[in-house]
Amino acid sequence: MSSCCSSHTYQTMHSLGLGFFARAAVGPNALLRLYSRNFNARKCSERRYQWTGAWGPAGWIKNYSQEARKNELGQYVCYHLPHRTLLKVQGQDTRSFLQGIVTNDMELFVEEEQNVLYAHMLNVQGRTLYDIIIYRLKEAEAGCGVLVECDTTIKDFILKHLKVYKIRRQVKISLCPELSLWAVLPQGTAPGQERPKPGLTAPEKALMWEEDPRTEAMGWRLVVDNKVDPLEIIPSCQQGDSEEYHRHRYAIGLPEGVKDLPPGVALPLESNLVYMQGISFSKGCYIGQELTARTHHTGVVRKRLMPVRMSAPAEGLEEGVSLQTQSGKPAGKHRAGVGELGLSLIRLAHAKEPLTLKASEDTTVTLEASVPDWWPKDSKAK
Repeated sequence: MSSCCSSHTYQTMHSLGLGFFARAAVGPNALLRLYSRNFNARKCSERRYQWTGAWGPAGWIKNYSQEARKNELGQYVCYHLPHRTLLKVQGQDTRSFLQGIVTNDMELFVEEEQNVLYAHMLNVQGRTLYDIIIYRLKEAEAGCGVLVECDTTIKDFILKHLKVYKIRRQVKISLCPELSLWAVLPQGTAPGQERPKPGLTAPEKALMWEEDPRTEAMGWRLVVDNKVDPLEIIPSCQQGDSEEYHRHRYAIGLPEGVKDLPPGVALPLESNLVYMQGISFSKGCYIGQELTARTHHTGVVRKRLMPVRMSAPAEGLEEGVSLQTQSGKPAGKHRAGVGELGLSLIRLAHAKEPLTLKASEDTTVTLEASVPDWWPKDSKAK
């Protein structure tokens, strides 16, 4: 190491109170080997810059500390989901009963041995009533028992909806207050980077432990008894708060619940139900199927639910506040969000333009929409 670099390094490290590292740095090539790939073919002045920047002793220690802290906290984060409720539908007619009122194909539980499906329940006009995740019960025969995950605020409505169409079907429908629902997400994973499903230390305590059927970007779903602590059965896991979970959803553009999908208002194809593997176009008839199938086969979807980032947090917005282009043209409606992140139903013709909404009488907020990474590559919005 040249004398100018050694002198500068020694002084810099001593000024940071790192006497031990300073002596090592000017010792017999101790740190030269460690940083050789950063120093090779560089001028002395460039080396000075490297030492005092992020790769210098202070920067190296900072980066090491951050990495150690991340490993200490865990590679996964689990989120309790009290805003979602579980119902049980059980009986010999379970599969045929749900086949006539959900958008996805219940036969997949048998034909492809799937354990979890995403779906919507529609009204007769083909508009979304409820977004649900259906889990096949392990102890039941194929299709004879499932758990249905739904928005907690409409649990009584969905119970009533199911009982209306039950008629003489051999099924029992009940709430499951004894069960607890969790989402498990990998921590610090870059877009497109895969993280393996964590193994459970006590798999017998998990009633359900499945990949989220909507997109791999939502990690895994865990259903356990209320008395079970997920942190005790998932290694390298820490608990996060619900706002972090919702920020993640809004950042990737994934709708969930009645705020994002207002009952009787949202249309399934505009809500990206196809992209979330939530609909079958080859199954038989179900409630609301006619309009949905016709729209799909014409291939015309002019609006889509998209993630947006606002120029400022806009809390307390009116439901369905209108969006406009900067020239004043109608561009869609805002649905919901957390802080500066949200979901808006946007006309695809204006999806790449800066948009605005009136947050209050005297406040206008600018929005920018984006196309989620998990959408198909041939998406027309891209």
